Amino acid sequence: MSLPLPIKRLKTDILILGAGGAGLFAALHAHRRDPGLSITVAVKGLLGKCGCTRMVQGGYNVALAPGDSVERHFMDTIEGSKWLSNQDLAWTLVSTAIERIHELENELGCFFDRNPDGTVHQKAFAGQTFDRTVHKGDLTGIEIINRLSEQVWRRGIGRLEEHRALALIRTPDGQALAGVLMIDVRTGEFVFVQARAVLLATGGGPTMYKYHTPSGDKSCDGLAMALAAGLPLRDMEMVQFHPTGLLAGTDTRMTGTVLEEGLRGAGGYLLNGNQERFMQRYDPRGERATRDIVSRGIYAEMREGRTSPNGGVYLQMHHLGVDAVRRQFKGMVERCADCGFDLAGGLVEVVPTAHYMMGGVVFQPDCRTALQGLFAAGEDTGGVHGANRLGGNGVANSTVFGGIAGDSMAQWVRQEGDWRAPDEQAISAAVDGALAPFARSSEGLHSIREALYDCMWTDVGIMRDRAGLLRARDTLAGLRDRLSVVGVAGTDRAFNLTWHDWLNLRSLVEVSQVITEAALAREDSRGAHFREDFPQAGDLDASAYTVVRRDGDAIRIAREPVAFTRVAPGQSLLKDAA
Repeated sequence: MSLPLPIKRLKTDILILGAGGAGLFAALHAHRRDPGLSITVAVKGLLGKCGCTRMVQGGYNVALAPGDSVERHFMDTIEGSKWLSNQDLAWTLVSTAIERIHELENELGCFFDRNPDGTVHQKAFAGQTFDRTVHKGDLTGIEIINRLSEQVWRRGIGRLEEHRALALIRTPDGQALAGVLMIDVRTGEFVFVQARAVLLATGGGPTMYKYHTPSGDKSCDGLAMALAAGLPLRDMEMVQFHPTGLLAGTDTRMTGTVLEEGLRGAGGYLLNGNQERFMQRYDPRGERATRDIVSRGIYAEMREGRTSPNGGVYLQMHHLGVDAVRRQFKGMVERCADCGFDLAGGLVEVVPTAHYMMGGVVFQPDCRTALQGLFAAGEDTGGVHGANRLGGNGVANSTVFGGIAGDSMAQWVRQEGDWRAPDEQAISAAVDGALAPFARSSEGLHSIREALYDCMWTDVGIMRDRAGLLRARDTLAGLRDRLSVVGVAGTDRAFNLTWHDWLNLRSLVEVSQVITEAALAREDSRGAHFREDFPQAGDLDASAYTVVRRDGDAIRIAREPVAFTRVAPGQSLLKDAA
């Protein structure tokens, strides 16, 4: 094996890990708050071309229209969360979303669809009592990311593209964050970026499941780094499955990509393999029930064998009018056509697909974490959505808390932030750990990945029970052991995609183990977490959330009571509530 390249050293006042909605909003807000600060956005791929926000199709929830209110949006969010949300975070989400949507349009140049009278058009999304989802056709994320990227480029904010974050590096005394160790994907060189403040905004990416929506490079790296740094994570058992992932067979990556919720919100039907509507058997709201309920309904039909040819169910839209569907869902029609399906006039095969991590790093309303100098926003964080995220609340979460993080970091750096020397032994250990597979001769990443897919889909997926979770615990421990002996061929680290596959799998297995342990600890059913052996939700008044942290090889589990700071179960903030 060739000798390691020297570690490159860089410095920046603020380092932002991730270039989705949270990361880019943070960069813009930090620059606006203090243009004199050096700000650097580090991203695994290319700025503007990667990240989950770009893939958002549906839209952005915000209370704008007459008849809607922040209180109503809040109650939908809390009830959708099954009373597990941090209510102060949820209130910040729904109240600040109004400010953000105006900022997106009036300051950053986004164009959202309009009604004939010039007001912003808002469409129906499942699990909500009001049609409040702002959108740009069914390509909302591309509109938002394109405009945010343009503004970041215009301001000359620093960029480290194709740089993979590898480890959060503390100070020698462990009391604060000194910076982040990274890999320059283009050269394989290790880069240590010293920063006075760091934002963790890498996004989630539950790609450990057989069917998943994010691209393969999304591998929960931020959560894995937070675990390695000893940070507490909450709600990790809560993995959201989107009910309608495209099912185009097993030999294409198009399988698992989302067909947006607006299709069901507009009146689309779900049909089983016998071409019968079935959702009314599982919830009176039918296809417009929350994502967890619809996913379980589909999964139940699949287990009973009432499936489409590829093993899923069908989505039907043609009863709404072929021309209307083509006009309203142009992007989805084209995506389905690429896979041989006629969305407007025929039937499309769909399957529940792992979509979003409700769990993540415990953080404060100003985006601070338990580690001095580290802030977090977006899908790397937990507490905003509780047990279930409403469709349309995800991109709102990223932009709301990304902006707050940028403001907070700029202020904190000027008042308290300081340059801190790193723990050089921690840097060396992280480098050695990353280079370990080059010293091995065996290969077998594909079989490990397939085993991980099967384990998580079957035993830690939409339906869970103790026997399956214990089986997953053993399987994941075995996969971790296998990964520790698998090698990467060759010595060249430049654009070595096999090496990065190994690093991806290391993160995914680590996070999968935590998901499994959190799911074992929660012996009730809430939202995305459904235990067939404990199907009841339990006492809502005694709601508690799960907190996990790593302690060496051990995973520590704690339960913390939910603080009903604004409304308790059985109550409502709505004046006309019964």
